[in-house]
Amino acid sequence: MNSLQEFESSTNNKDMMNTNPMINITNPSSSMTMTIPSSSTTSASSSSTTTTSPPSTTSTTTPSRYENQKRRDWNTFGQYLRNHRPPLSLSRCSGAHVLEFLRYLDQFGKTKVHTQICPFYGHPNPPAPCPCPLRQAWGSLDALIGRLRAAFEENGGKPEANPFGARAVRLYLREVRDSQAKARGISYEKKKRKRPPQPPSPPPSNNATTTDLH
Repeated sequence: MNSLQEFESSTNNKDMMNTNPMINITNPSSSMTMTIPSSSTTSASSSSTTTTSPPSTTSTTTPSRYENQKRRDWNTFGQYLRNHRPPLSLSRCSGAHVLEFLRYLDQFGKTKVHTQICPFYGHPNPPAPCPCPLRQAWGSLDALIGRLRAAFEENGGKPEANPFGARAVRLYLREVRDSQAKARGISYEKKKRKRPPQPPSPPPSNNATTTDLH
């Protein structure tokens, strides 16, 4: 059972626990109507009605798109470790195994990366098709490593032993970025954010000017 199913089952159990007291509250005994005056009965019935009408909506937290994607990526990497020959445990996973995983994902890539012998090498918009291979785009790999790095620590891994933050992985991503930028004729440089204009400094006061003259 995954975390989403556990969440749904726990929510249903809470709803069942909340509905049982409502049945008892909405069944007043006949002896109460005989001994309580009519005005009190009206107030009691109104109060019981107020008590027995819980809010119709239940507060549930829906996982974000990022969290869902991170969970799928983590499951995919776990499946890759189980299918590895020989099978690998997460505790024995290193940066080298992460690189194998990234190269394995290239077969599912959809980004055309031109080779140096291709006439469209460095052309951002090639006018015709070419036999160059399809690869995973650098941006997709970079985002994937970021999600897996966070998932590793959320699942009990130590930050200093995180294989997704290994130096070899960072160098590989940098190499992929530079090579794809040249092959596709695009730039991955991040745009520098413009700093907000600073307010002008106030002019010196008259007292300071008088002091300088003396």
